[in-house]
Amino acid sequence: MNVLHFINAFFSDNAHWHGYDGIPTRLREHIQYSLTALAIAAVIGLPAGLITGHTGRGGNSVAFVATAGRALPSFGLLVLMFVLLGLGLTPVMIPLVVLAVPPILVTTYEAVRSVDPSPVDAARGMGMTESRVLFQVELPVALPLILSGLRSAAIQIVSTATIAAYVSLGGLGRYIVDGLYQRNYEKVVGGATLVAVLALITLGFFWLVARFTVSPGVRRGAL
Repeated sequence: MNVLHFINAFFSDNAHWHGYDGIPTRLREHIQYSLTALAIAAVIGLPAGLITGHTGRGGNSVAFVATAGRALPSFGLLVLMFVLLGLGLTPVMIPLVVLAVPPILVTTYEAVRSVDPSPVDAARGMGMTESRVLFQVELPVALPLILSGLRSAAIQIVSTATIAAYVSLGGLGRYIVDGLYQRNYEKVVGGATLVAVLALITLGFFWLVARFTVSPGVRRGAL
């Protein structure tokens, strides 16, 4: 039996579309975990990246946080948090946030630092405050790269949020974990397919966001 047969069997089974273990329910749970983790990571990474990028200070700290965050294994951190904190959403959120902060922080920092200094100096010469320089001059130019960092973090979260199933939570990882335990490879392949499709949808969503939020001039300059 090939992968396509497993996919067809999984999605054509009406039992997978209803109830607490149905695709709509598991998909909603997965999106909820992903959005929560992304929001927390953005609240941490975006302000830190904007401030350090604007001031030019803290570059070494940014590099250290990025390296440390990428070096930590998500599953190992999940197990550690589960042992320390027990069941609940918090042990899942911590490794997902740790995974997502580095790409947001680093790309935001680099985006602001890469802005042409000429308009920044001109804005300061006109008497604009530092906050206005950041949000009215630097941020619009840096936005494409900042969005790419958010996109990278979102895709990593969507792909990794399956670990929630290992601590008895829901999400699309439930199909993968339960399928492996039951040796039901139809479930495993179906769950993996759903995660891959959701990651592609996330990619398309951020493309649309960039399309409508980045000015045409900045978008052409980024090409």
